[in-house]
Formats: sequence, structure tokens, C-alpha cells
Amino acid sequence: MSADSVLITGSGTGLGLESALYLAERGFRVYATVRRAEQQSDVLAAAAERGVELRVLRLDLCDRASIDVAVDTVVQECGTVFALVNNGGIGLRGCMEDVTDQEIRAVFEANVFGTMAVTQAVLPNMRAAGRGRVVTITSVGGRISTFGLGVYCASKFAQEGFGEALALELAPFHDLHAVMVEPGIIKTERWDEHRGTAAGARDPASPYFELFRASEEIADRYVERSRTTPRDVAETIHEALTASRPRMRYVVGRPAAAAIALRRYLPSGVFERVYFGPFIKQIRTRAAAATGGTR
Repeated sequence: MSADSVLITGSGTGLGLESALYLAERGFRVYATVRRAEQQSDVLAAAAERGVELRVLRLDLCDRASIDVAVDTVVQECGTVFALVNNGGIGLRGCMEDVTDQEIRAVFEANVFGTMAVTQAVLPNMRAAGRGRVVTITSVGGRISTFGLGVYCASKFAQEGFGEALALELAPFHDLHAVMVEPGIIKTERWDEHRGTAAGARDPASPYFELFRASEEIADRYVERSRTTPRDVAETIHEALTASRPRMRYVVGRPAAAAIALRRYLPSGVFERVYFGPFIKQIRTRAAAATGGTR
């Protein structure tokens, strides 16, 4: 059983909450961070139900002061931050013409700049301690983009570039590692109350309205069929934290692994026809049926 400290961002719901509980069950000293103070009671209630103890801190990825306070708290109480799990972030669904500049910037402030800020805050302590791990939860959407998720996928592609560079920068230091965990489609609160659909994407006057609605219906069907769970992600994070020599990337879920393998091994043109072609055909057909063939 480990007593190493782990700071997890975005622990109020979904992957972050399950990862916090799972790691606490396995002896890690977990600091589960939430953006809103009112989320603290829900996290503590979930911990009590699972019979584990953890600490809940407020950390807003868009507020550097809150980041510094959270990291300082872990250092003061534990002496060091052994691991950072970059899980926090927000989603945005909608085609490019339907999203606003403000919506785009909000996604990058949280998913990219916030992730970088927390990482910068923990690295000096990890280097001083001579050990540490940074695990960034990216997505299969950081390797393969999709219809109506351009902004979100762009932020995940950015996380992938950041995470890969960080792994190289830490490689010369003994026992410092940066890891990316890439889940596929998983049913969490992000698919209902935290869906993050752009206001413009809900406007029937948008030229993309029926196409986007069709793509969302297909996505919902994929979600309901998915067998990948938040626990699968938590188990993968645990593996990345306990492996003597962790890999740079861990893909979570067979469909995600299959899609990434196809992109890796198929010629670009073949992959685009095989992977994207049927999906585009489906949304065109659904959109045409909804509008009587007028779009």
C-alpha cells in the first residue's frame, strides 16, 4: 500500500471522481480537487460510501491563485506531490461556424492553459524530490478528430503535443515521468448535464443544425453501446502510477485502440474512406430525411 500523494483535477464527477476513489482504495493519499466549493460534500459522500478517506480542495483551472494554493497545501501536508492527474476540463459540441470566440477560448483556457499551469506548479517540487509522475487524461479525440467536436478535439490534440514534449523533457531526470491516458467513448455526466453544446449549435437556423443533430444521435448510440467505464480509466491511471517504467501513452478501450491502430497502419486516404466515410454518409442521410432532402 502506497502513501504517495496524488493531486487530481476535476474530481467532482465522472472520471476524476472514480479515479480519486479508486486510488484512495489502493492506499494513495488523494487530493481530489473541485472547481466549485459546493461539490465538496458530494465527493466526501461518495468517499464515505466507498469506505475511503481523501482530501477535497478547491482548484479552478482558470484561476492560477487557486492552483498555487492547492499545490502548496499538498506540499505542506505531504512534503511532496508524487503525482498529478490532469483530468479537469470542459467540453464543447458544435460545428465551427456555430461556436463563438468566447466558447472557444473557454475550452482552451481550461483544457490547455489550465492543464499547463497545474503542471508547471508541481514540477519544481517533483524535481526537488527526485521522483514524480504527471498523468494527463487526453482522449482518442486527441488522435482522431470527429464531426462537431472540432474545438474540443483541437484542445485534446494540444494536450497530446504538450504531453509528448513533457515526457521528453522529464526523461533525463531520474524517476520523473509524463504519461498520457487516452480513453475512448465513456458514458459519464459529460453526456447529459455537462454535455457542453454550443448555443449556436442549438439554433435551427444554422446550416449545420440537422447534420449536427444527426451526429449527436449517432454519438449517443455509441455511448449506450460502450463497454468502457470510468473504472477502466482509473485502473489505467493506477497502472501508470505504479509501473516501474510507465509507457508514454495508454489507450483505454478496445474501440479506441482499434481506431488508433487503423490510423497508424492504413494509408491516409484509405483510413479516411473507411473510418470517416460511413459516418458522413449516415449524418447526410439522417439530415436529409429530417428536412425532406432540402439540406
